[in-house]
Amino acid sequence: EIYSLTRDLKDWGFKDQLQRAAVSIMNNIAEGSDAGGDGIFVRYLHISLGSCSEVKSMFYLCEDLHYCSPERANELRIKLKQISSSVNKLINYLKTE
Repeated sequence: EIYSLTRDLKDWGFKDQLQRAAVSIMNNIAEGSDAGGDGIFVRYLHISLGSCSEVKSMFYLCEDLHYCSPERANELRIKLKQISSSVNKLINYLKTE
């Protein structure tokens, strides 16, 4: 959804940063899962949560700059909250193991 949102965006810096931060969420989960051990995985998951926070911030900026509608920005923030919640649940699970 990030790529479709930013497809026609002319603000290359914003576009690049949002795409990189969004991809970082997934990549840190993937990299951490193969890093060797729950402790290291949890560290990568925390990095992924940081990327979620960055993307959330950029959704507010996207709305403020009129790159997307308030409704679309809110819709994306809700999806991002679900992702963050899932990552947090995984962190809590791994810490109790």
